[in-house]
Amino acid sequence: MIPLRFPMKIAGQPTRTIRFAPDRPDLVQVIDQRQLPHRLVWQDLNDLATAAWAIEAMVVRGAPLIGATAAMGLFLAALEVRSQSNFREAIEASAQRLLQTRPTAVNLHWAIARQLACLADCPSGAIAVDQLRTGAVQILEDDVRQCAQIGEHGAPLIEAIHARTGRPVNILTHCNAGWLACVDWGTATAPIYHAFDRGIPLHVWVDETRPRNQGAKLTAWELGQHGVPHTLIPDNAGGHLMQHGRVDLVMVGSDRTTRNGDVANKIGTYLKALAANDNQVPFYVALPSPTIDWTLRDGLREIPIEQRSDREVKYMDGRTESGAIVEVLICPESSPAANYGFDVTPARLVTGLITERGICAASEAGLRSRFPEQF
Repeated sequence: MIPLRFPMKIAGQPTRTIRFAPDRPDLVQVIDQRQLPHRLVWQDLNDLATAAWAIEAMVVRGAPLIGATAAMGLFLAALEVRSQSNFREAIEASAQRLLQTRPTAVNLHWAIARQLACLADCPSGAIAVDQLRTGAVQILEDDVRQCAQIGEHGAPLIEAIHARTGRPVNILTHCNAGWLACVDWGTATAPIYHAFDRGIPLHVWVDETRPRNQGAKLTAWELGQHGVPHTLIPDNAGGHLMQHGRVDLVMVGSDRTTRNGDVANKIGTYLKALAANDNQVPFYVALPSPTIDWTLRDGLREIPIEQRSDREVKYMDGRTESGAIVEVLICPESSPAANYGFDVTPARLVTGLITERGICAASEAGLRSRFPEQF
């Protein structure tokens, strides 16, 4: 078993993305990712409403962290209704509210279902609080363990490239599939952190990831905190770098993966997969098993794709030289904008899936070899 340690740090201090307040066991806190990289702000979540808002407003984001926050949200909901005779119905209504927050990330549905299962024979609201708190903590710890195991299984891919080439390994990633998208370690970044900590020389090309710039704001920040060499690039530069042999490996995360290996991830992932395929660059997807939707077989037809506000496309925010955080309009105000949050990469373009149980082919047979109990 991989020890549950805190590998990720902020200013040298071990940190997770979600926690109970140090002096209040009934208060949940999350890093407000909207403020990064310019400010580190801990946002209090003290009830169901704030937990749901945090997911919808992308205070937290990333499929594993969305699931963890939803699990904590049900614990907070139970605190609110524990004295009610119909506490079970009230908690189930709270679950429905949380399910409405984000449509694509399947970890949300998985975490809520797992939490509701804790209430099957619950005799009182007070016991429901204890069970949901315990269940939420277990979901957090499971995520840490699964991501650490993804790192253990994926790091040899990087090590093998270095052994073959004798030079630093260039890895391209998209969006933020780092520890900020999870509780700790991350998914696509877990192999990178494991390899880096073992002394394997590497460098990460960081896609900016429009329109919310999670690569520029989050991935670059967390890699810098860990000391990992990296370079921020425009989203459309990846194909050029692949054509010129400057990418050895593409490693991305997932918000929902079907049982046949189709992968929904941040918009733009499909284009990176096409470029990787055209240039014979390995394209790996790192994901824990709660991100796999075992009920779906056709990602293009069955995975719901979230469409978000056009404001995210038309406006950008950043820090001025004076230190002020401002938002600016970058297009004609009257121009309409479309904002598709995710796209689907067909399994045929995926070299392999890196899971907590090892690497497998992006196919039903490949997933069956790692998760036979699901078939």
